[in-house]
Amino acid sequence: MITLADIEAAAIRTRGSIVRTPLSRSSTLSASAGADVWLKLENLQLTGSFKARGAYNKLSQLSDDEKRRGVVAASAGNHAQGVAVHAARLGIRAVIVMPVGTPLIKVSRTQSHGAEVVLHGENYDDAYARACQLADAHGYVYVHAYDDDLVMAGQGTIGLEILDDLPDVDDVVVPIGGGGLIGGIGVAIKAKRPQVRVVGVEASVLPSMKRALAEGRPVQLPAARTLAEGIAVRQVGARNIEACRAVVDDIVTVEDNELARAILVLLEGEKTVAEGAGAAAVAALLAGRLPVKGRKVALLVCGGNIDVNVLSRIIERGLVESGRLARLSVLVPDRPGALAEALSEVARTRANVVEVHHERAFSAGTLGQVRVDLVVETRGAEHVRELVDALRARGFEPRKG
Repeated sequence: MITLADIEAAAIRTRGSIVRTPLSRSSTLSASAGADVWLKLENLQLTGSFKARGAYNKLSQLSDDEKRRGVVAASAGNHAQGVAVHAARLGIRAVIVMPVGTPLIKVSRTQSHGAEVVLHGENYDDAYARACQLADAHGYVYVHAYDDDLVMAGQGTIGLEILDDLPDVDDVVVPIGGGGLIGGIGVAIKAKRPQVRVVGVEASVLPSMKRALAEGRPVQLPAARTLAEGIAVRQVGARNIEACRAVVDDIVTVEDNELARAILVLLEGEKTVAEGAGAAAVAALLAGRLPVKGRKVALLVCGGNIDVNVLSRIIERGLVESGRLARLSVLVPDRPGALAEALSEVARTRANVVEVHHERAFSAGTLGQVRVDLVVETRGAEHVRELVDALRARGFEPRKG
């Protein structure tokens, strides 16, 4: 297992090549959780993810012969970018195998850093198998995303930074994919302040580390889709199990809808963009899975490489769930001016009409009625109720949904 000395050596080695990301206090999350909540913003890292740390630490230690041969890696996106950007800096050829469904932003950014991208398979495991084939066929050095001591030590430098910036921290909460991130951070934290609680967060559909620790060995789980594709790992690394058993105090899981909520809270409240995996620690806090009341807690926002189309859907879904975007179906008399009366009532309540659809033939009302479907922007659920009541008071028949 890696040691504090390995992590401290990685911190010296990566200095100047890795961004020392800020640890920022969140007044919004602190108030809602009844705790002193801080965010370690690894989404502000050079490649938008913590993965650049481990990638550089690994690549910088390759021999001259290994650098000439080139490297290959499998990744859902963030490790890919870390390897790509630092391989280019060090003059090393990099081939990255990514699952076919990898978000476009991660594929294009990996290519923009100079790596050759091979899209293969439906998940990380498929990509990993193909990357191993390419390593055997061409003599590339395989750079593992998490099951590697140098990679884990590089990720562990985050733990040193958290303790430097917040020496009296009580809890450090870290997303878990393959286990290299929490393993490295946990070793650093526990070596310097063993009383700090280290808590991991996994996607509920792929609790691979939780299962591995329970059974004492790596367990391959069935493939599953999740918003947190960056931690959607079916089987954790053997090295990482050893480290996690020694340094992780607890592991909790989060659902996709909780991840989406956390992304929106970070966007609105903290003005920072997180991907699904990057928001996992915040999701666990918001869902009440972390007993941190009255404590000082550092949450790792580990990445911010989210597809803008996915982000758009999360924003819209969040607006609907909070009532700030609502759909009403209103039955109005089939006569001139009736629609204008209904819309004027909407305007009077200060709701904003986004869409209007006027339906006569397929209306569920009587022959003397038409259905008008409205999508409106409001201040929230209470405003929606106010609008519904106002329409009913004017003789209309509104229904939500």
